[in-house]
Amino acid sequence: MKTVIIIIAVLVVLAIAVAAYLMSKRRTEQRREQAGHLRQEAELQRSDLDLERQRAAEAEARAEVARAEAERAEQQAAEARRGMQVEEARHEDVVRQADALDPDVDHRADTYQPGSTGSREA
Repeated sequence: MKTVIIIIAVLVVLAIAVAAYLMSKRRTEQRREQAGHLRQEAELQRSDLDLERQRAAEAEARAEVARAEAERAEQQAAEARRGMQVEEARHEDVVRQADALDPDVDHRADTYQPGSTGSREA
């Protein structure tokens, strides 16, 4: 009788070990399947990722063009400002020449302003 109990106990332990092995194997296969599904999803996302990379590169190229255009516009504005300053200086020179010739304008006074038509005080 003791032998039968030992044999049954060994069989129960063996059955538990086999069941644990089979469950472990099943879990391993499920994980492989799950990993495969995740890899498939990642591969599908790769095309989306490539498309987003392309969009980002195009946007960066447009931004570079816009920066270059803005730089050119800024250079043109600076040139226009310099041209305006030159013209203002020329204008002031002509006004100063006229004031220097005009006997009614004291162009040597501390309060002299080019173009003012203030008369000399006699």
